[in-house]
Amino acid sequence: MAQSHSTTEKRSFKHLTAYDRGMIAALRTEGKSMQAIAEAVGCHKSTISRELKRGTVPQRKSNGKLIEVYFPDTGQLIYERNRKACGRKIKLDEASGFISFAEHKILEEDWSPDAVCGWARRESHFEGTRVCTKTLYNYIDMGLIGVKNIDLPMKVRLNTRKKRTRKNKRVLGRSIEERPVEVADRQEFGHWEIDTVIGKKSNDQALLTLTERKTREEIILRADAKDAPSVNELLSGLKEVYGPLFPKVFKTITSDNGSEFSELATSVEKDGTDIYFTHPYTSCERGTNERHNGLIRRFIPKGRAISLVADETISYIQNWCNHLPRKILGYKTPEECFKEELVRLVG
Repeated sequence: MAQSHSTTEKRSFKHLTAYDRGMIAALRTEGKSMQAIAEAVGCHKSTISRELKRGTVPQRKSNGKLIEVYFPDTGQLIYERNRKACGRKIKLDEASGFISFAEHKILEEDWSPDAVCGWARRESHFEGTRVCTKTLYNYIDMGLIGVKNIDLPMKVRLNTRKKRTRKNKRVLGRSIEERPVEVADRQEFGHWEIDTVIGKKSNDQALLTLTERKTREEIILRADAKDAPSVNELLSGLKEVYGPLFPKVFKTITSDNGSEFSELATSVEKDGTDIYFTHPYTSCERGTNERHNGLIRRFIPKGRAISLVADETISYIQNWCNHLPRKILGYKTPEECFKEELVRLVG
């Protein structure tokens, strides 16, 4: 219930300024009491007492006698030094082992800072010397560790695309609006998103990518071309790999309306896999797969011919995606979660 009258008093104290200290020195010279000085400055007399102790230094007179004199500049200098020393201390020395681990994972294995912190917390590594994700990002921003912002691909990415008005494009099969609710909530295993990644715009091979919505497992296959026959051939290979488990592992596949998927429905629906197509020009309806395609682009930038990419590189990218701890999976890896689901199917 809202309260119209609050009994909490507003905190009204403030720090003394250089001007306040000059006023204190002048009034002190005039012989004013601490209470009178406090009323003139607008603070408590205890504040004046502490300030006088802070800024008072011994001075020797011409006759050799020592006296105590308050200097406002001294008080201001000590105040500024104390302010720099306040606040939570950076624990780089204490966390040196974790920082070295984080630098290796980010620079050598392309992990994100959050993946590093989350995985270490999940595995109970570096207990007591581990820093959180926000602190690790702060260290990077402050230049305190070997990782720079330029080493974080997602942090420096800029959206420079211009909006364009497009004409409607035909849908190749059942709309995503007909897709069962259990696919959207990601609670059931076996629902995939599919797309292709191209290098050159024409006369080149492509990558067929499939992403499982619940576990985030990624499959990356080289296609001879960005066309329907090549896609059908690769899916036939997957059928052979999974055998009778194929309709249980691939319950549904959600695709865009690219021409390479024009025969997708007829290719796998006879095996018990349902195919759904997103609305035209709505890649966000395959958001998980689009996100993984962005990860692939870290290794294969646009314009680089897929035909020039070695099979070992494609295999490495797939393994990297599937062994990257994910916050949404409780910092498990997609590979761990995918194997758990397969065990349940077989059991």
